[in-house]
Amino acid sequence: MRFTTIGGGQRHSSKHGLRAAPWLATVLFTLSPLAMAQTIDQVLETGEAKAAEGRASQAKIDQVVDAKQGKLIKYRALLKQIEGLEQYNEQLSTQVQGQTALIEQFQGSVEQVAQIERQMLPLIMRMEGALSDFIDIDLPFHETERRDRIGYVQKSLARADVSVAEKFRQVIEAYQIEMDYGRKIDAYHDIIKIDGEDQEADILRFGRVTLVAQTPDAGTTAVWNRQSEAWETLPSSYRNSVRQGIRMAKKQASIELITLPIASPEAAQ
Repeated sequence: MRFTTIGGGQRHSSKHGLRAAPWLATVLFTLSPLAMAQTIDQVLETGEAKAAEGRASQAKIDQVVDAKQGKLIKYRALLKQIEGLEQYNEQLSTQVQGQTALIEQFQGSVEQVAQIERQMLPLIMRMEGALSDFIDIDLPFHETERRDRIGYVQKSLARADVSVAEKFRQVIEAYQIEMDYGRKIDAYHDIIKIDGEDQEADILRFGRVTLVAQTPDAGTTAVWNRQSEAWETLPSSYRNSVRQGIRMAKKQASIELITLPIASPEAAQ
């Protein structure tokens, strides 16, 4: 701060100088605190402004840091998702490769099945023909039932809506039933021709070993002759044995040894 000397511009004597000194000291003493107060206020104002600017800058910095931190968190989360998707894609790729191999295998199997079906149908037809011929030369028991079974198989073979597998199953089933006939005995009622006359009779079948019959009154007992392909009357000595065999087959009597006529191997040929 500048101080101006009060006076007329001329140098006063020491006496006048001594008189002016107290007044000047008083002025200086009075002006200095005001100036200092103004300076301090300016400094405080400047400091507050700087502090406000610093707080604003810090707020901006905090916002930038928070934004970067949020982006970093999202980035790390995306990295984990990408890693999981890559692993998932690898797993899917492995599954696709396995499924592709299975498809190729199935295609090969389908081609083989188609080829087998083409070969199976002629085989099934030959099997059916052989079974039909066998029934023609076999003992004449349950003829209606057996012929109906073969007829059903023949109709199935002619149908396009029946699969080859089902046709094969029916033929095998017919073969199985015919095989079972050879291991069992049974008795049933039927009408047969004996000595040129139709007669009611109980038929007794012992597997495929022999086939005998007896009228209900036991007056006539007969055996099927393979050579002549006709019923042949038996001597009365077989009457009781045949009657007992019929009762055994119907589970009306316990199993025991009986005598039945059996053709010799030479005669059977």
